[in-house]
Amino acid sequence: MKLPPLDDPARYRRLYVFDFGEWVAVGYTADEIAMLLESERFRDGRVFQIYNAWPDGRMELRGISNARFQLESGMLFFRGDSAAAAADFDELLRTADTAPPPCRAFLHLATLGEGADARHVTVLGYPAEYDDEIGDWLTRIGYAGGDWVEGGSSCITTYQDTQRTVHRRAQLTAREHASRSREEVYSSIRKAVQR
Repeated sequence: MKLPPLDDPARYRRLYVFDFGEWVAVGYTADEIAMLLESERFRDGRVFQIYNAWPDGRMELRGISNARFQLESGMLFFRGDSAAAAADFDELLRTADTAPPPCRAFLHLATLGEGADARHVTVLGYPAEYDDEIGDWLTRIGYAGGDWVEGGSSCITTYQDTQRTVHRRAQLTAREHASRSREEVYSSIRKAVQR
């Protein structure tokens, strides 16, 4: 696989390379890769994340399973009382405004179950491909929510299948490398450098 030359290769770190078979394109976001993989025409393409890049143009790539782009992952921050859970939600929402997450994400403040067995939870859900980046982001912003925490794609599936009351919701957006529309992605597939 031959990659095109890039101006400022380091800015492509954490973006993706899509191998169409006949050609290669560099600079997709995870959302854009998911759009390509949804297509009958491109579903067998090979995906690589640009894990690291150096000024001389060398890149360290990591192959990613196509199935990974269909999964949702997340973290559940549990609290014993509703006020503490609300404070966790507010802190994440406020922090995301000044230090946005690495990808689009949803935030819920919810109660699972009823009565004395009720558990209060702040839920952060995001595309599974961003597990490492979300972990880095939470560390960087110093977030320490929850009395206990669960994470991964199975906990999001369990949360979605559980009887719950969602009290508040928010959508978090990434400011760096915003994803393009489906039309923009498909109209530029022959461009070797996407950004």
